[in-house]
Amino acid sequence: MTKGELVAEIAKKAGLSKAAAEKALNAFVETVTGALKKKDKVAIAGFGIFSVAKRKARTGINPLTKEKIKIPAQTVPKFKPGKELKEAVGGKKKKK
Repeated sequence: MTKGELVAEIAKKAGLSKAAAEKALNAFVETVTGALKKKDKVAIAGFGIFSVAKRKARTGINPLTKEKIKIPAQTVPKFKPGKELKEAVGGKKKKK
């Protein structure tokens, strides 16, 4: 799904114009991005948690030259899906 398709779907389901839906989506993305830049978590009940994680520096291999390269430590965005989202996508887990 592209951003345009997502905006159209939000507009349809929320009864908004496409322009209003796009403003809302952009505001959501900006807000989550801003929170993650501050190292905050954004939790949406039933949907999931957006957070940041630190990756340690490590050694990798350049696939073209097979040379070892150093990959620096970095902070990356992370998403952990909530229970309701997991169940909606993958179905409910069966009990043994």
